[in-house]
Amino acid sequence: MTEHPGPHDSDAMAGPHGSADDHGADHGHDDHGHAGDEATLGPIDTRSWGAGILGILLGLAIAAAFLIANGGL
Repeated sequence: MTEHPGPHDSDAMAGPHGSADDHGADHGHDDHGHAGDEATLGPIDTRSWGAGILGILLGLAIAAAFLIANGGL
């Protein structure tokens, strides 16, 4: 029985990322664009976090209402 390659077997070798010289083999040059310094993160978006927490709390309240309506609590 002849084994046929999958439709995506050659995808890893497509383009420049498939060559060995793309993975740091050229004396410290980083072809993937990672700078040596650490990037700083921005401030915490308290409004978005608050909306997310409010959404979770409302979801839990709805789940509790379903449990109470079905005699679960």
